[in-house]
Amino acid sequence: QVQLVESGGGLVQAGGSLRLSCAASGRTFSMYALGWFRQAPGKGREFVAAISRSGLVLYYGDSVKGRFTISRDNAKNTVYLQMNSLKPEDTAVYFCAGDPRVFYSDYAAPEYWGQGTQVTVSS
Repeated sequence: QVQLVESGGGLVQAGGSLRLSCAASGRTFSMYALGWFRQAPGKGREFVAAISRSGLVLYYGDSVKGRFTISRDNAKNTVYLQMNSLKPEDTAVYFCAGDPRVFYSDYAAPEYWGQGTQVTVSS
């Protein structure tokens, strides 16, 4: 079992930045690819970013490329999502996810999920 707990969400103005964190506990952190999805009201789940177990391979959704950066610190059992140049359309609940295999699709089904953290971007 892996438990994932997100933090760092909040309200920010358009053009601003936020950094989300996802702390993991349970089985060996470095054995899991980790990533982020989001879901806005009335919309389906959207893949945001993922990072391989080694941290060497990164994937991003098209809507966040060039603005968001995913990273991980295996010593701290934490994965981060640095979000810059935020737009109102980035408003959503952001979920951390983990799986032994890396994922990079809206339709992926990672094994482990956090409870989510709200990000609201005002115009």
